[in-house]
Amino acid sequence: MFAIISEKINWAGKELTIETGKLARQADGAVVVKYGNTTVLCAAVYEKKTAEDASFFPLTINYQEKYYAAGRIPGGFIKREGKPSNREVLIARLIDRSIRPLFPNGFLNEVQVVCTVLSYEPECSPEIAALIGSSAALIISGVPFLGPIAGCKVGYSKADGFVLNPSKSLKGNKLDLIVAGTSEGILMVESEAQELSEDVMLDAVTFGFEAFQPVLKMIESIKAKAEKPVAKTVSFDEKYSDLLKKIEKLSKKKITEALAIVAKLDRRNKIEEAKAEVFEKFSEEQEKIILDSLFESLLAKIMRENLLSTKKRIDGRALDQIRDISCEIDILPKVHGSALFTRGETQALVVSTLGSSSDEQVIDDIVGDRTERFLLQYNFPPFSVGEVGRLGAPGRREIGHGKLAWRALQPVFPSQETFPYTVRVVSDITESNGSSSMATVCGSSLSMMSAGVPLKSPVAGIAMGLIKEDKDYVVLSDIMGDEDHLGDMDFKVAGTENGITALQMDIKITSINKEIIKTALDQAKTGRMHILGIMNNTISSPKKELNENAPRVEIVVISKDKIKDLIGPGGKIIKEICEITKTKINISEDGTVSVFSADKAMMEQAIDSIKSICHMPEIGSTFNGKVVKITDFGAFVSIGNREGLVHISNISKTRIRAVSDVLKVGQGVKVKVIDIDDKNRIKLSMKDV
Repeated sequence: MFAIISEKINWAGKELTIETGKLARQADGAVVVKYGNTTVLCAAVYEKKTAEDASFFPLTINYQEKYYAAGRIPGGFIKREGKPSNREVLIARLIDRSIRPLFPNGFLNEVQVVCTVLSYEPECSPEIAALIGSSAALIISGVPFLGPIAGCKVGYSKADGFVLNPSKSLKGNKLDLIVAGTSEGILMVESEAQELSEDVMLDAVTFGFEAFQPVLKMIESIKAKAEKPVAKTVSFDEKYSDLLKKIEKLSKKKITEALAIVAKLDRRNKIEEAKAEVFEKFSEEQEKIILDSLFESLLAKIMRENLLSTKKRIDGRALDQIRDISCEIDILPKVHGSALFTRGETQALVVSTLGSSSDEQVIDDIVGDRTERFLLQYNFPPFSVGEVGRLGAPGRREIGHGKLAWRALQPVFPSQETFPYTVRVVSDITESNGSSSMATVCGSSLSMMSAGVPLKSPVAGIAMGLIKEDKDYVVLSDIMGDEDHLGDMDFKVAGTENGITALQMDIKITSINKEIIKTALDQAKTGRMHILGIMNNTISSPKKELNENAPRVEIVVISKDKIKDLIGPGGKIIKEICEITKTKINISEDGTVSVFSADKAMMEQAIDSIKSICHMPEIGSTFNGKVVKITDFGAFVSIGNREGLVHISNISKTRIRAVSDVLKVGQGVKVKVIDIDDKNRIKLSMKDV
């Protein structure tokens, strides 16, 4: 019934199997990848005809994790998988960035790859299995895919050196890197690192490249046995070569003049004028959407030729020159921390907010329930590029950029013991002309330091570009939007003065070699140090005091057996303390109680209440109490879950006729413990406070 084709190898101590012919047989290409006990189904399908109005390559990668794969039932009321989680979006982006460069220029048919995690073992990465499976499914589907590709994870510790597909239990791991590529070179890199040097990062990429070569051979073997006839394609430029020559003759001079304009909007307006002339001249000869694509192709050709021949960039900068930078902090009066980072025509307004542990984000996915106390969110409104657009939920790009900035700052973020706060950082891009994610890294570092978050070191980021024709190439520092759009690489490096904390590389060509990566890393280090120097002139270390608007935290340690007394039946007591004092109180299982408040007096009142409930009062200590009963000889005052007697003689320094003349039930009073007898009965005084 099934014509199964299968290949297997031992890879990093686990069995890796690629199988086709059993599941999803109606897809154009489908494989099941098993790595250890992690199992992922990858299915690729494509439209057999190109849409008539096609002007771009419509590729969609979907990655989905079934909760049953980990023996779990989804949380919430619906109890089924819903919209993709951030983790699923990020993995889908990772696969997309790895395979997109390997489709030929003339192929514009819609392609969809769906990766479904069917079984999950924590020690065997499903994202690597999905990446390998996507490559294998495409290579046998009949799509003109210029693969195969493969990928792997790389860890690093001083004790073990580089480790292929490391387990989460690897001691002293300083690197979480994913690298993907072909047999010829690297296509994609993504990593978080503990301030590692450029040499270590380059060696890690090289180690990963060499480690996934056996997987490429597996996929080639599957291809030889299961490949379908490949759809023929004609290069877009070849198909319309005669028309492209006419457009070049009409517009080359105007495009060249436009590319010499430094200001982005002025440059764009001049380019649009040249494009409008093309539309007017050739609208009867060809559809507008085709003319638009041909014009873009010509624009890229002219920009690239000029840059390679003159070594001068669009805005006149040298290849390694950084645009002008401005750093400001504390620009918003009522927030906890704020910064405005401007580099050329890219600008990020970044705000930091401090909260308690109750503000931690609860994450529920296939990995399991967990919380996150450092949140970084990135927003890209359409006005930042002078356009009209819809505002809504963050898209894949915004989620990806926010995660990249998070990776850059996570290695320097303080521990829970050092800084018991939850921190939310929001980067709103107010202007954009290239590398807004790296502006977010710089602005976030400034913003948190202005709020008093004790980062280990300031962090800066820079985006590198590449223009490559045959063996001739140039690497560009601090790329603009046009250089990103018309170039071959987006290589982002973030880190401190001590080393790299995050690295992300995407390319638009089939691969790049070690030499180019080394050049980019070395050039990026020079640029990063330059940016850090400017940032340090504004603020070089975290403020010693928290912003006056931020909540303070005080820690009280109580006995574990007193936790139930502090919480009270149904949480009654702790809720009452929070309501009365307007504080946030978090109780840990080990008896650590954190009290958060921006009001010092209210915080002291809350701490007094906690101590009175959980600690036997000491003679001489004072409390904010409440009168619960009045008698002829005095008043009983509640201090937490205990009561003490204030004798009539200890109410006032002057003589009073009756207790009821001075006190009423429910009245708040400040009292001092003056005695505790052998039966633990507490005597209080108001007059001695």
